[in-house]
Amino acid sequence: MTDAATEFRVPVRKLLVLAIPAAVIGVLCALTLWGLSALAKVIENLVWQDAAGALGLEPDSPVVVIGVLTLTGLAVGLVVKYAPGHAGPDPASAGLVSAPLPLSALPGLALALVLMLAGGVSLGPENPIMAINAALVVVLGSRFVRGVAVPTWVVLSTAGTIGAMFGTPLAAALMFSELDPGDRRIPLWDRLFPMLVSAATGALFMTKVADLDMAIAVPDYAWRGIQDVGLVVVIALAGAGLGLAGAYVFTPLHRFVHRIGNPVLLLTLAGVVLGLLGVLGGNVTLFKGLDEMRELPGLVATTSGAGFLLMAVVKLVAMLIASASGFRGGRIFPVVFVGAALGFAINGMWPSVPLALAIGAATAGIVVAATRSGWLSIFLVMVVVPDPDIIIPVLFATLAAWLLVTNRPELEAKKDDVEPVSRPAAT
Repeated sequence: MTDAATEFRVPVRKLLVLAIPAAVIGVLCALTLWGLSALAKVIENLVWQDAAGALGLEPDSPVVVIGVLTLTGLAVGLVVKYAPGHAGPDPASAGLVSAPLPLSALPGLALALVLMLAGGVSLGPENPIMAINAALVVVLGSRFVRGVAVPTWVVLSTAGTIGAMFGTPLAAALMFSELDPGDRRIPLWDRLFPMLVSAATGALFMTKVADLDMAIAVPDYAWRGIQDVGLVVVIALAGAGLGLAGAYVFTPLHRFVHRIGNPVLLLTLAGVVLGLLGVLGGNVTLFKGLDEMRELPGLVATTSGAGFLLMAVVKLVAMLIASASGFRGGRIFPVVFVGAALGFAINGMWPSVPLALAIGAATAGIVVAATRSGWLSIFLVMVVVPDPDIIIPVLFATLAAWLLVTNRPELEAKKDDVEPVSRPAAT
């Protein structure tokens, strides 16, 4: 029997009060993501299509690919060096959630993000848009709503941004359930309530204004017996191993390239290297990878398993170089592309392995290695290959990958001169 003196009641009134600003925050986070992405798309078309056409060049010609990436590196380097706040902290050594930035740093960070997306750099918008939204929400929330702590505003902005990026509140729910935020005397769903409101409104807005479909057109999977469990375990371990290889070299690479103290020179040189990698990878390895993933099935007739493997490795290397060099972007979406390309490679080399199973297991393995989030791994697999029949095999794949990556380096640069930033706790 519960002791009345220790009985704890869920603060329903507080949840209701937070619901309205949480909904507004979700829309705001989605609006900034959509607006900056739309602006980047306009610039992308101007540079890759109109400007290249005016010069009589094809967008996929080596001259255009190397030239655009080099100029992108130069432009981002100038922003990082001269913009107030230097376009925020280096995302290579920070997680998705960090301390809110001052407002003065946001214009430079937004510009660096737009240039990076438009220029074809192999990174996603995750880290910069999280930082931009967190800073805006903290300032606006603290001004218009009294009595709410800064960490709560950060968590709400994170939930809204995740919902907007993936077009569903499910990703935010799964990620925050892993963190298990807030007062643990309160039931989990009550603790997640305002975050899910923010994530749901952010997702709803984005689904109405943008195409967020990440699904790859592959044949349906049919269970063939217990051997499929063994297959997904092996493939997931291969994917996780590839991700761990990237994690082991990331910090040394980051330290090596930052011997070049001038960000303009560093990012320009990085742009040249990314352009060369783009030519080597057949241009499909450019950009963050979402649209490019949908191109992979059309390449099956003309690309061998070794060709897809080359794409996966080139994309991983491009992502490591871009992130280590200081481009403002995230690593989740490029990693998903690597997993998908690795799945096509495995199916190309061993056609008896079902394509959906190969993509699902490879993606699960490398996402676990990169994010250390089992739920996010399973969620992203189901978004890329929305076939309910692969859920059970993918769960085995995720568990196997988890055992391999536990206690091993994460895909985040460790710098001796950088203090670790703790994740803000929900209230």
